[in-house]
Amino acid sequence: MHRFDYNFLDNSLLPSGLVDVTAGISSLKTLAQVRKKDYAKAFTELESIARIQSVRGSNAIEGIVTSDERIAAIVNANSAPLNHDEAEIAGYRDALAEVHTNYEILQFSESDILGLHRIMLSLVPDGSGGTYKADDNVIMEIDAQGMRRVRFRPIPAVQIQQAMEQLLLSYHDARDNASINQLLLIPCVILDFLCIHPFRDGNGRMSRLLSLLLLYKNGFDAGKYISFEEQINQQKTGYYEALRQSSVGWHENANDYFPFMGDFLRTLYRCYQELDRRFATVEGGRATKSGRIEAVVLGSLTPLSKREICEILPDVSPTTVEAVLGRMVREGSIAKIGAGRATRYKKAAL
Repeated sequence: MHRFDYNFLDNSLLPSGLVDVTAGISSLKTLAQVRKKDYAKAFTELESIARIQSVRGSNAIEGIVTSDERIAAIVNANSAPLNHDEAEIAGYRDALAEVHTNYEILQFSESDILGLHRIMLSLVPDGSGGTYKADDNVIMEIDAQGMRRVRFRPIPAVQIQQAMEQLLLSYHDARDNASINQLLLIPCVILDFLCIHPFRDGNGRMSRLLSLLLLYKNGFDAGKYISFEEQINQQKTGYYEALRQSSVGWHENANDYFPFMGDFLRTLYRCYQELDRRFATVEGGRATKSGRIEAVVLGSLTPLSKREICEILPDVSPTTVEAVLGRMVREGSIAKIGAGRATRYKKAAL
């Protein structure tokens, strides 16, 4: 069985790129904490937007989808789920709300992990929520020719209980080691959880809930206001490749945690960067509505739709957003891609 030991993080040297990322996270985290005290309303608005994006993004990674209108209705509890996918979505809504509301009370323990899994699958018939898998399984992928192959073989079901116990004990041991940076520890623990793959269903979504739980408990709460899950969804090819690289040799204790750690930290950094950019657009009357729209589009890491811009700026009318976007396209500062409901806007190439 894999040996769960995070002592390699004790005063370990990071690749230079990750040093810059962790420094950037720390700097932007401090800035966000200062802003949160002064602009509580702005952060509340961002949190309501991020919840919808988190529920949508985390489920979309697993191929569980419905329309944006239905996502919003389900997250805002205005509508009951109509089918299996929507039941999965509503369950994630409830588990995410539990993390957001009670992260200070919740522990990285077997009982609380099983409890979150139970909540997440509570609306799915025969969802086996709150119990470890009873049968062995493999993680498969399909290549361009339609051929299936085994991507990873998780721990056998009979070893799940012991593996989870070792994971939890090793985490708590490392957590109490003042020489280990918690920001580096968290992605290592999440990678090991994914390699154990303890549940029949919902392992990926649980890994994202547990990521948020551990980040929040350590004071890194950007994911409350900028969806951590949606950032992964937007870069999921890189996420899966990092997961693949870091899982090679895992059973033999020969794997390299740094690819997954790097992807995890860069995702969190993008959340803090986006929070920094969006904050200026909602923190009050310091900029005109036109200027705030421009800042959102020009500062976004990914193309945005008109609807997404309206979500970020709830006090700006769709008519105003449309007018400013049209002007920016004519001026050449942004480019319009797609058509109809698929239309997106991005900063024009230099």
